[in-house]
Amino acid sequence: MTVLSDFVVVSNRLPVDRTDDENEPWRRSPGGLVAALDPVMRSNSGAWVGWPGQPDVALEPFEFDGLRLVPVELSSDDVQLYYEGFSNDTIWPLYHDVIATPTYHRTWWDAYVKVNERFAAAASEHAAEGATVWVHDYQLQLVPKMLRELRPDLTIGYFHHIPFPAYGIYAQLPWRKQVLEGLLGADVIGFQRVADAGNFARAVRRQLGYDTKAGSIAVPTEDGVRTAIARAYPISIDASVYDDLARRPEIRARAAEIRESLGNPKAILLGVDRLDYTKGIGHRLKAYGELLNDGRLSVHDVILVQVASPSRERVQTYMELRDEIELAVGRINGDSDELGFSAIQYLHHSYPREEMVALYLAADVMLVTALRDGMNLVAKEYVASRVDGGGALVLSEFTGAADELTQAIKVNPHDIAGLKDAIMQAIEMPEKEGNRRMRALRRRVRENDVARWSQRFLTDLDAIRRARA
Repeated sequence: MTVLSDFVVVSNRLPVDRTDDENEPWRRSPGGLVAALDPVMRSNSGAWVGWPGQPDVALEPFEFDGLRLVPVELSSDDVQLYYEGFSNDTIWPLYHDVIATPTYHRTWWDAYVKVNERFAAAASEHAAEGATVWVHDYQLQLVPKMLRELRPDLTIGYFHHIPFPAYGIYAQLPWRKQVLEGLLGADVIGFQRVADAGNFARAVRRQLGYDTKAGSIAVPTEDGVRTAIARAYPISIDASVYDDLARRPEIRARAAEIRESLGNPKAILLGVDRLDYTKGIGHRLKAYGELLNDGRLSVHDVILVQVASPSRERVQTYMELRDEIELAVGRINGDSDELGFSAIQYLHHSYPREEMVALYLAADVMLVTALRDGMNLVAKEYVASRVDGGGALVLSEFTGAADELTQAIKVNPHDIAGLKDAIMQAIEMPEKEGNRRMRALRRRVRENDVARWSQRFLTDLDAIRRARA
């Protein structure tokens, strides 16, 4: 018998990862989304619909740590066409301002439609009468409309975690109308930045001709007109978790150990990114390498630690990016290293949260140089971890985080000269000014944490549900 839920979350992945341990076959995925939605899930007999992360695995719904999980099966072909293809080689580059060239294949689109239908059907099957369903991210942009057609009794929200591009870019998508119509199946459509919500509304006006005003969109229906809300809800992190970890003696000791292992330099620069072309890692390396060549920095005093976690390693663009970044690292180290001193410590790994917090505490300067980013939670994680009041954040103006973290040192990563000056400003900043900036940054991250983000979105969604009742 199917268990029905009053609150259903739909995302590409379930909030768990499979393990090789027979006694504990699942572990909870890291990330603030699960923590933010956990209280809502528990109080509403919630269910979470998503792919378990492995192809050709059919699983029945199951309970894990008090959560009801509903696996959606994807075949190897689905993963290749819907996920690696349309989601990550069409939508991802297009929505990130065509930093890489999007690829358009009709077979990819067909797979995307079919998989979205599968997710919508699973959500419909497990949602109780009048339930609230919250759909997440660019892999599932068609689900809201599909779900509304299956279950008009539902209240539907959608949150877009990545940027939404300007109309001139979005208009390149061959299936632009279908995607807009898919998103407009939701009652509330959330974006990271005000500009993203504006780009979406503009695309709706230009492509569909619907009236849009102050975040409200008039969506024609068989019975008249339905109002959809499209506005910004900037996502955040569970700041208290990072604050608590940063105060633990063993993590502080680990931070000191990291500094010691790097030779106790005067300044440690840190970059933490998925290995993705949107993150501006190459721009960061170029600026740093030039600072060393110019003699403004020396490997005797400064080291850059670059964590580049593996990402989409079967996609050709990402294979080429890894080669490009590692070639640049090798060239800079070859030109600048001396016996006992290294310019860059490059780490192509993922690390547990505890180790990341230790790295954040050890680093004097955090470099976030994304060319385009919906939010960039790493910037917020760094700030939340700096319980000592130290550290400096160099932050790309092309991240959603730049709208909130106004005390960061803002940069245009395409301006290499400006980026070099910003790095020097961060390194040479007087302690008093650095502490003042960090206090303001920490206050902002604490005020707008992930719980407040989810509360704002769900409050607006609930208002629509009550108005309809």
